[in-house]
Amino acid sequence: MTDFTDGEKRGFYKAIYSRRDVRSRFASRPIKEETLVRILHAAHHAPSVGFSQPWNFVLIKDAGTRRRIKESFEEERLVSSRLVEEPRRSKYLSLKLEGIQESAVNICVTYDPTKFGPFVIGRTSIPDAGLYSVCCAIQNMWLAARTEGIGLGWVSILSNKVLRETLGLPEHVVPVAYLCLGHVDEFAEKPDLEAAGWLQRLDLADVVYFERWDGRNDGSWGVTEEMLREGLDYA
Repeated sequence: MTDFTDGEKRGFYKAIYSRRDVRSRFASRPIKEETLVRILHAAHHAPSVGFSQPWNFVLIKDAGTRRRIKESFEEERLVSSRLVEEPRRSKYLSLKLEGIQESAVNICVTYDPTKFGPFVIGRTSIPDAGLYSVCCAIQNMWLAARTEGIGLGWVSILSNKVLRETLGLPEHVVPVAYLCLGHVDEFAEKPDLEAAGWLQRLDLADVVYFERWDGRNDGSWGVTEEMLREGLDYA
């Protein structure tokens, strides 16, 4: 394969930096079938431990199914709100955190640890590597959706028990992500929770260590503090 051109590199980084967890602003128009399939192909080409491809994608449009999932969200959100005190609790409850009924398509991404049998290369020492593989597929889907102009939101305030029962998942299959996909008229400049003042993005310099945990930069890497704090120009 040939190297990426400068324009292709810029497009790749644009997809990363402009990707958003979309909870609102979904437009009513449907996603074209070929667009949805391209996004699913991108997910299916993610790396996986031992090439096990342990994911499945349950596509959901049914209004009744979505209504039950939305009810689970509301129930779980109230439970989780009890973990924070006022005024943060009220702010949490005021946030728009899902687009289950407004989005064009819902997708439940699952993990099947039984694919290709009990022995998977690379999973013996770290059993959760299979789950990590599914997360790689989800990230591929997210970036592909962004390049197609499709918003995607991950709803994690849900009961896995309800997901299993509502979607008829086998007992051994683990629901990993419940995603909402749909057209949006625009993507927000900042992540919703950052814009709402819930949390702020950390500087890269605050999360990078050298050689070992909490290792400081001694200059031997050639990576300066300014490069980490300011980032590089990919635009």
